[in-house]
Amino acid sequence: METDHKSDYDNEFDPTCLFCRIVAGTLPSTQVYADETVVAFRDRHPAAPTHILVVPRRHISGINAPAAEDGALLHALIHAANSIARDEGLGERGYRLVWNVGPDAGQSVFHLHLHLLGGRSLGWPPG
Repeated sequence: METDHKSDYDNEFDPTCLFCRIVAGTLPSTQVYADETVVAFRDRHPAAPTHILVVPRRHISGINAPAAEDGALLHALIHAANSIARDEGLGERGYRLVWNVGPDAGQSVFHLHLHLLGGRSLGWPPG
């Protein structure tokens, strides 16, 4: 079943989006990184000792949206995640970067976000 997320198109801000509201500062978060392109904050329901969400400031519904195919944006997300991983002391032990794409993969907030997970041994396969 197709779900209309109404934000599959590129917007600067979607007032109904949880992550847009966190980026705008109207909802609290524990922010760990910010630059002109991305913001990162701790997940409120962590799946690992370190669980951080890295999101673009601009609203994009997910990695499968056409607007996500922006090399500079993807570079900024990955650069931020790697920088945070070093700051969190995960660089030597290892960490996982995850994109969930769609409801069957566990995507529950339809704003592009990259999960940074670490701080314990992460098994394979996930899920």
